[in-house]
Amino acid sequence: MYKNDYSKNFIFTVALLPTMVQSVIMIVHGNLGAGITVAGAFSLVRFRSAPGNAREMATIFFAMTVGLATGRGYLLYATFFTIVVSLSMLLYTFINFGSAKQNMRLLRITFPESLDYQSAFSSVFEKYTQSTQLDAVKTVNLGTLFEARYRIELKKEVNEKYFLDELRQLNDNLEIILTNDNFDRHVSL
Repeated sequence: MYKNDYSKNFIFTVALLPTMVQSVIMIVHGNLGAGITVAGAFSLVRFRSAPGNAREMATIFFAMTVGLATGRGYLLYATFFTIVVSLSMLLYTFINFGSAKQNMRLLRITFPESLDYQSAFSSVFEKYTQSTQLDAVKTVNLGTLFEARYRIELKKEVNEKYFLDELRQLNDNLEIILTNDNFDRHVSL
């Protein structure tokens, strides 16, 4: 988490995944057929289901691990594993484990093609943000408009409405979306 962009859900999953993988290895322990079956089932879930965030995928992995344990007849282990992982999930949720900085936001701005986006918004960003990072720019509306996605960290005590109002004046009152940024990669531009 140090000096990197991350989502809370990703950190949550990274913290729980070793326990789940270790449990699957313990349950399969040397049975090649069961190991191949488990790998196939996990890959089907990952690539055949609707894209979700990391926490949703960890929950599916958790449920499949419990199902594997009960299916193989390890009922006591499945119960113990369920209790331990469920308590860990509750604890991580309760203590807000893996939370990013409070003022991080995802900003999407639509603007006319004639606007120089590299300098047009800089004065507003200097006034209202601690840091700004341009992630992506794409053309929309058959190339007559651009849409840019920024990761921003708002300064403390910033009035978001004033920030958005100043941006609207610069982008000809086109669409602006400001969301809490959890850096989930499935949010598309």
